[in-house]
Amino acid sequence: MEHVHTTDHRFTELGICVLIPTYNNAGTLKQVIEEVLHYTGNVLVVNDGSTDHTAEILAAYPQVEQLSYTPNQGKGNALKLGFRRALALGYTYAITIDSDGQHYPADLPLFVDAIAAQPNRLIIGARNLNQEHVPTKSSFGNKFSNFWFWVETGIRLPDTQSGYRLYPLAQAGTLRYFSGKYELEIEAPVRIAWKGVPVSYIPIQVYYPPAAERISHFRPFKDFTRISILNTFLTFIALLWIHPRNFIKKLFTKEGWKALYQSVLLKPEESNARKASSIGFGVFMGIVPIWGFQLAIGIPLAIFFRLNKGLFILAANISVFPLTPVWWALSLMVGKWVLGYEDWTFKLQDMSLTQFKEAGVAFFLGGTILALVLGAVAYLISLLLFRRFREIRREHH
Repeated sequence: MEHVHTTDHRFTELGICVLIPTYNNAGTLKQVIEEVLHYTGNVLVVNDGSTDHTAEILAAYPQVEQLSYTPNQGKGNALKLGFRRALALGYTYAITIDSDGQHYPADLPLFVDAIAAQPNRLIIGARNLNQEHVPTKSSFGNKFSNFWFWVETGIRLPDTQSGYRLYPLAQAGTLRYFSGKYELEIEAPVRIAWKGVPVSYIPIQVYYPPAAERISHFRPFKDFTRISILNTFLTFIALLWIHPRNFIKKLFTKEGWKALYQSVLLKPEESNARKASSIGFGVFMGIVPIWGFQLAIGIPLAIFFRLNKGLFILAANISVFPLTPVWWALSLMVGKWVLGYEDWTFKLQDMSLTQFKEAGVAFFLGGTILALVLGAVAYLISLLLFRRFREIRREHH
């Protein structure tokens, strides 16, 4: 069958291909390919070890670039191999679309328009999850994923689980991914965002068939467990390295200081007490001896108490290296002083088990006291400074 590619020249000019990973979706694959070919001939199908008659369907499309292998290795691996093949073929972007018929190829021009207007970015198609037949677990899972994506990147998106996306292949096709299953669709946008690539979204259509007709290869327990482990790992990296790195980079630019001033210090709708509480809580969480988890615990609490998250994160960075050892030493000293210990030496190689336990108690007690005291001091000083700041602004206006 000869296909008329209505927007093919734009796909070719911008270096865009359509990547279709598929596994045992023979019932819908033909229709998806036919509809995609209506818009472009730049199509790459990755047959991820299908055991139905997918191979027979693909044999009817010799004009389509195909990559097939057995056994099934997971959607993440199919995407990974697809990105690399697309990059090797000279493409700049790949639009991923599922083969189960949930995505509408009619939305392909929307991605083309968006990337033409703002190149070199990752674009995620945001679905309407309030429509009929949307599983409750999908809506909950998306909110869960959106929250952790924000924690890991600082970027808010309405739908981070949509598989209908436009990827920049310079990043997506060169990353060495940790995962190879469904969770790669979480890892890829996070790590692409960490490279400084803008991430945006466009509204798309989505079709959810009734539950009796729905085909899904998602394994709730196994895949959710893998996703949770990945999010924990990504959050750990983000809080210990990515966010401090980005914050420090901003401090060395005029635009960064201006943005920080506008988004953090101004905000007239926020009271002085709330801003001061954000700083005080940030100092407390930065010093309290739960090292490695301060922001993982502090950010959700800051959101719950409706604090200024920018000020909180700014203050929590009081514990970044090279200040970290200073707070460790002070925590131990304060704890020993409170407990009345006379031995102030700390030689790990000569320490008995009893001395090690005593030092541990002193460290956690001292760190908690130090965090409370300095958090309170930071709150009081910040409150006075914010009051004075607003008085000066009133005088100048």
